[in-house]
Amino acid sequence: MSARHVADAVNAARLLESIEALAAFGARDDGGVDRPALGERDIEARRFLIDRARALGCSVHVDACANLFFRREGDAALAPVMTGSHIDTQPTGGKLDGCYGVLAGFEVLAALNDANVRTRRPLEVAIWTNEEGTRFSPGAMGSSAFVEPSRMARYVDVRDAEGITLSAALKRHVSAFPELPPRAQQDAAHAFVELHIEQGPQLENADVPLAVVGGIQGVRWYAFHVQGTAAHAGTTPMPLRRDAMTLAIALHRELDAIAHELGRGDTRVTFGRWNIAPNSINTIPSAVCFTVDFRHPDAHVLGAFDEHAQAIARRHGARIEALFAHAPVAFDPRVLSRIDEACRALDARALHLTSGAFHDAMYLAKHCPSGMIFVPSIDGISHNPAEATDAGHLVLGARALAHCLTTLCND
Repeated sequence: MSARHVADAVNAARLLESIEALAAFGARDDGGVDRPALGERDIEARRFLIDRARALGCSVHVDACANLFFRREGDAALAPVMTGSHIDTQPTGGKLDGCYGVLAGFEVLAALNDANVRTRRPLEVAIWTNEEGTRFSPGAMGSSAFVEPSRMARYVDVRDAEGITLSAALKRHVSAFPELPPRAQQDAAHAFVELHIEQGPQLENADVPLAVVGGIQGVRWYAFHVQGTAAHAGTTPMPLRRDAMTLAIALHRELDAIAHELGRGDTRVTFGRWNIAPNSINTIPSAVCFTVDFRHPDAHVLGAFDEHAQAIARRHGARIEALFAHAPVAFDPRVLSRIDEACRALDARALHLTSGAFHDAMYLAKHCPSGMIFVPSIDGISHNPAEATDAGHLVLGARALAHCLTTLCND
């Protein structure tokens, strides 16, 4: 009964007001938010949340990558249950991406207090640093370093567009919050659950308010480099041309076809960046570089695409450059069953989906049993000031999270 009691204690007005309050830090004139990781607006937002956590009776800790941990103690010295997401945004981002998961976690802390419920395990709400990767590369920096601390050796020297290193930004964060104690190195958490907006159209199209996210699809990023010969557009006969753009289009056609053949309905393939030299209206292109983003939930399909991409590049005399790869992530069945249980307890319909986007839970799944919950995105829009979710869906998602976390905290 305590899980349902806590879910019922979720305060809709308080949750929605907190979303607007956080959005004020880095607010844009178009209704969006611009809050780069570890920038001044991010530090101000963190101070706002630290004060709020302390008012809720929580302790606050920090780690080497400026991840923040807001902890409500349990009755037993057991591994904590964790939730949370990120509060850094895209330069033209919205109010919900990442932020909703953090604020829903705070709402669960408040609901536990309001319901006067004690849990066996501690509950921690985390803010993961630089998930978006728009200031420092790569993204999901904080969650990946939390799970694999050795990554920090590579991350500290990364620079933003102004030449500021992550190391310098972290020192500034320490100066802003000198009183925060470091989070002690601990054994793996009992579980991690991340609540997020879908950032796609599937829930809205199905008219279903929640999704139990079973995993995150894997990805391959490539750059294809095609060489031709620059020549005059008006004087060079067609049979004598070596046009890099024509060759690149042939490559594109084959790659697109094999991606759809291998992946069928689950294929996501994008040819997102094109660079052409000399990029002149009356000169035959001498060089083209284009990128391929291929995503699929099946590791065997990703491996097959690797092989075909290499063969297609060889056949056309192109050079292929591997930029990034990540295996598909399958979330923990036990955690997913707890999410399913929460949806049923609230009489809420839920789809079972695979996430097409990366999230911090992708890395937390290596640390402890993990899972995700999605709520719908209106028109599937995200990374955009127009990003929005129906208020009722936001509240329902927080209630499902509250039920799930309370159950896990009492395991």
